[in-house]
Amino acid sequence: MTMKSNNLWFDFLLREWLLSCSVLGLAATSLFLKRPPRFPISELQVLFLLWVMFITVKGLQNSGLILRLSQNIERGRLVPLKLISTTFILSMVVTNDVAVIIIVPLTLSLNTSRKGILVILEAFAANAGSALTPFGNPQNLFIYWFYHVHPLDFITCIAPLSIAFLTLILLSSLVVRTRSDRERQIRKPVTGRAACIYGGMLIVVVLTVLRVLPVAAAALVLIYALLFDRKALRVDYGLLFAFLCFFGLAENIRILLTSRLEHSEHIFLLSAVSSQIMSNVPAALLIAKFTTKWKALLWGTNVGGYGNLVSSFANLIAYRYYILHEGRHNTASFTVKFVGLGYVMFFMGMGLYWAVQRWF
Repeated sequence: MTMKSNNLWFDFLLREWLLSCSVLGLAATSLFLKRPPRFPISELQVLFLLWVMFITVKGLQNSGLILRLSQNIERGRLVPLKLISTTFILSMVVTNDVAVIIIVPLTLSLNTSRKGILVILEAFAANAGSALTPFGNPQNLFIYWFYHVHPLDFITCIAPLSIAFLTLILLSSLVVRTRSDRERQIRKPVTGRAACIYGGMLIVVVLTVLRVLPVAAAALVLIYALLFDRKALRVDYGLLFAFLCFFGLAENIRILLTSRLEHSEHIFLLSAVSSQIMSNVPAALLIAKFTTKWKALLWGTNVGGYGNLVSSFANLIAYRYYILHEGRHNTASFTVKFVGLGYVMFFMGMGLYWAVQRWF
């Protein structure tokens, strides 16, 4: 019984390492400061918007609409190009993590010997696409809301990175040749009513993020799910709670460290490198407390999403899907390719940032 209990704890810590670290960090800093954690209302609003976004996307997934649209992409030629383009576009709206959850399993059902490189490119495309919009990934939503950025300024700032990486990834996809085995596809029925309702809810959430509607408008999603669709409430609460802990942890560290970082290049480097250690979402939450340079932070955390597996949750999700599907016999080879190509993109992103800074 003790051995089994220890294994369960080990599996939990391995699976929820981010949650465990955030709870321990918040507890340790709160004890050191001898005060309970504090959460500004603006950060709680961000957390609430993330929650309703997760619920909306879960509802769309349960309706079968997203999977059906993704499966239709397999028909015809240039399947890798279409899969990667779809990953990029989906990640702009439903976040990079969800785009990977949708596209990677579909990719693994293809009859091809190049699944590994295709999964890697899809993870990269998800990071590139999600970088372009305020609601494409959690760190973007936080930066957009925390600094009260205008949507056009936000998109204009990060567009060079997103477009350059999209071009590079699409060109790379042209060398991947696949053959689709349509018999292996699972045609999940689409619930039209649910798809329409959650499609409308998604528009409400997007308008709320863009501050066209008040934050209270997003509560419609929660109310509908509570009354009519409890399954949509089954989202990743561990991730949401980890975000909450990081909000409090970042506030505690801000009090402990009173100095401010003002140089844009320092902010960019710190956020990009920190993402390699703690992932780009916690890096954004922490460093935002010390600077007003939101553009450098936005670039740093999105460039920081490339590199190793820890730097972005989308990377971890894509990696886990591939390893579980393909088995562990080629884990080392796939890991080396993923991390190696990731750091190629990472250093290219750093070079692009400094080029944009100099030229513009």
